[in-house]
Amino acid sequence: MNFTLPDDSSKELIVAIEASIAAAEISKKYFNGSFEVSIKDDMTPVTEVDIECEKVIKKILLSSFPDYGFFGEETAQKNKDADFLWLVDPIDGTKSFVRGYPFFSTQIALMYKGKVILGVSNGTMFDELLYAELNKGAWLNGERLNVSKVHKISNASISTGNLKSLSQSDGWRTLGEIVSKVDRIRGYGDFYHYHLLAAGKIDAVIESDVNILDIAALSIIIEEAGGVFTNLNGELPTLEMRSVIAANKDLHLKLKESLEGYVE
Repeated sequence: MNFTLPDDSSKELIVAIEASIAAAEISKKYFNGSFEVSIKDDMTPVTEVDIECEKVIKKILLSSFPDYGFFGEETAQKNKDADFLWLVDPIDGTKSFVRGYPFFSTQIALMYKGKVILGVSNGTMFDELLYAELNKGAWLNGERLNVSKVHKISNASISTGNLKSLSQSDGWRTLGEIVSKVDRIRGYGDFYHYHLLAAGKIDAVIESDVNILDIAALSIIIEEAGGVFTNLNGELPTLEMRSVIAANKDLHLKLKESLEGYVE
C-alpha cells in the first residue's frame, strides 16, 4: 500500500497509520487460520488476535505519546480523563473475523477534550486505508474523498446495520417507511458501509447497537468528506454514542426528521 500523506499531516496521524498497518499485518496472518476465541461478559467474541493487535497498537501509540490516554476494546484503559485520548478497536468486526469473511478492520481515533480530531480506518482485507484530521479532509490511499450529493430519500442508496435496539423503539415504524421509499436498501455493515459512504458510492448509513470504539474514526472521516455524523437523535459523537445516522447534510436532516421517536 504505497501513497503519500498530505504535507500538513500531524505526527499523531502518521503514528496512528503506522499502528493500524502493524495491527493489520497481524490479523492478516491469522485470518482463516487457527486461534482461540472466548466470550466476553457482554456476550461478544474476543480472540487472541484482538488482544495481540491491541497490544501492538497501544505500544506504538504510547511510545510516541506517553501522556495521552488510551481507551481500547480489549486491554486496560490508561488515563481515560486525559485531554488527548486514543480510541482503539483492534479488530472491528470480530464476528466476521471468526467466521472467516473479510468485513473487519482496525479503527484508531484521537479525541481531544471530547471531540474526535483524527481517525484511521484500515480495511484490512480490502487494502483500503481511510484517514482524516479535523479541517484537513478525508482520504483513501492518498485520494481525496467526498460524500454524494444525493439529497432525496427516493433517490438514495442506504445501508443499515445492528438494528436490534431500533426495532424495539417507535423509530422502527418510520424506518420501515424510509425503506419503502428509497432507491436501494443494503446492509454492508461494520466499517465497510462507511467507506462506501465517504467515497460517495452509497448515500447514507443508519444503525444502532454500536459503541464509540466502532465508529469514532469513521465519524471524522465522514465529516471531513463533507457529511454529517450523529446518533439517531441528532447528537454529535460522544463516548456514550450507541447509534448512527450518517449522510450528506440535506439527506441527514430528512432521515433524522423521519426517525423521530428513537430514544438513545
